[in-house]
Amino acid sequence: MPAVLDQRSAPPVGAACPAPPRRRTRLLALPEARWALAALALFLLALPVRLLDGPAWLWGALFAATYVTGGWEPAWEGLKALRDKTLDVDLLMVVAALGAAAIGQALDGALLIVIFATSGALEAVATARTADSVRGLLDLAPATATRLLPDGTEETVGTARLAVGDVILVRPGERVGADGLVLDGAGEVDQATITGEPLPVAKQAGDEVFAGTVNGTGALRVRVRRDPSDSVIARIVKMVEEASETKAPTQLFIEKIEQRYSIGMVLATLAVFAIPLALGDTLSSALPRAMTFMIVASPCAVVLSTMPPLLSAIANAGRRGVLAKSAVVMERLGQIDTVALDKTGTLTEGAPHVTDLRPLPGGGLDETALLALAASAEHPSEHPLARAVVTAARERGLTLADAEDFVSTPGRGVTATVRGHRVAVGAPAALLDRAADDRHRAVVADLEEAGRTAVAVLRDGVPVGVLGVADRLRPDAAATVAALTRLTGRTPILLTGDNERAAARLAAEVGITEVRAGLLPEDKVAAVREWQAEGRRVLVVGDGVNDAPALAAAHAGIAMGRAGSDLALETADAVVVRDELATIPSVVQLSRTARRLVVQNLVVAGAFIAVLVGWDLIGTLPLPLGVAGHEGSTVIVGLNGLRLLREAAWPRPTEDTA
Repeated sequence: MPAVLDQRSAPPVGAACPAPPRRRTRLLALPEARWALAALALFLLALPVRLLDGPAWLWGALFAATYVTGGWEPAWEGLKALRDKTLDVDLLMVVAALGAAAIGQALDGALLIVIFATSGALEAVATARTADSVRGLLDLAPATATRLLPDGTEETVGTARLAVGDVILVRPGERVGADGLVLDGAGEVDQATITGEPLPVAKQAGDEVFAGTVNGTGALRVRVRRDPSDSVIARIVKMVEEASETKAPTQLFIEKIEQRYSIGMVLATLAVFAIPLALGDTLSSALPRAMTFMIVASPCAVVLSTMPPLLSAIANAGRRGVLAKSAVVMERLGQIDTVALDKTGTLTEGAPHVTDLRPLPGGGLDETALLALAASAEHPSEHPLARAVVTAARERGLTLADAEDFVSTPGRGVTATVRGHRVAVGAPAALLDRAADDRHRAVVADLEEAGRTAVAVLRDGVPVGVLGVADRLRPDAAATVAALTRLTGRTPILLTGDNERAAARLAAEVGITEVRAGLLPEDKVAAVREWQAEGRRVLVVGDGVNDAPALAAAHAGIAMGRAGSDLALETADAVVVRDELATIPSVVQLSRTARRLVVQNLVVAGAFIAVLVGWDLIGTLPLPLGVAGHEGSTVIVGLNGLRLLREAAWPRPTEDTA
């Protein structure tokens, strides 16, 4: 391989490897969204006309159009389900809406239609966005690769045409085209999308590389080990799709009884109408009684028993920076009993920071001079460690000197001339072999034992200091782990692709006792399924592409929003927008409170239905009174659920969540 390739510095990541274009289905591209929007617009037009006693023909026509645009699709789906001998609540809601219109309650029926149409549209949007992100993940792998032929020439081919045994050339700044083994060359590869490691990993002959990861410095010759369709990236896509398809049906609590309730209500309504007729009652008496029975026994209040508490909880959480994607998600969050946390970008901030400055004896530098010297030499570099050193110097207001004759060597570090001195900054194993004594190595060992990445600094061949660099722990990580432990009765588990020593060190800092390190995405999924097989309901919290399959497989998944990958954000059930870990136990506790209110509401709604139905069957319940009682129960359960909108309803991070 030409030597010039080994020494090429990587161009800025944004220039060499622009982010793949984001796939995103437009909202109005979905027919469900268009119909729901049309129904909402027509309802909003009809509402003021009806409330202001406008012409009946006008608001009647607008409400009728609302029924058609918002109700035809659930009605059609309900009829298809009925053909398959299944009666769902959507069809009953349409029937109830039509029944409301038939007795003069057109506004109530139209509102019910709009609510159901909007709910269906939101579900369709969420499904489409998740599919977009899964397909977009394939864009991480490059479309083409440079294949080396036996005669030494190069050819550019589509990555789909690569075969096991082919040799490809990966230049600095390029994405690796296929999973394989390095044959020759050295480089530092950013493989955070696969393993979640915060820093690039040095690669040399014999090391494994993955498709879609970015080669930062140096050129690599790689022998393809897997067919592109079987690469780690492709397997992640497959795992996310399979997990999404096999995940337990997402049903609200009330939906679990909808079949029995729906069938029972229809049969009871027919009986209330037919039996009196058979016993000699008149049609004018039997029909109003049956209509009143259908109104008071309809599931409107029961459905509203569930939705207001959960939607109020969603709104309250949204104000605190936690976006739950549906009422089903909010209900699921309160059911979890095991929490699995990712390390990089979840418990930590996901970016390296200088944590230690250790001037060495005889170097003649204090901490400030050591940092200024290292930052001056590192300034031209694009390496994440170099950026951390330069950022630390700028935060202290230090003036950086010009670096001349800058050279970056993969696996070793950088060298440059700073104010007449030849300065080397990089890996201690490469720079301190001959120049260091036992005291210098002891400093390095001490930093590495503490979970830091040690960076040696030499001036004119003499070691003058060592820097400690680490991914900084989030300030609220330990408190969050403690709160989740109180909530679930189990200490959270750490799942990470990082190395065992770094993971164990961080776990000890935050109070985690069970650690699973060095995991690929499929390993995280296997761990989640292992716990689920034991009967646990697992919450997974992560941020990267490598976390997406586990997020999809878990009972509930939460993604960290600021640095989260598109796939993780779309796959997760909820997103912590502000990256505040302390909101996670709070939203779990809020979900449990919402579930308690749902049970309260169901008791109230059931009591109203029992009393009104009994009155209608035993005595004569006037239709207006039946409607009033039905609407009254709806108002009561709705207002009870809206209590979760209050500021005081949000559990504080410091509260005892036991």
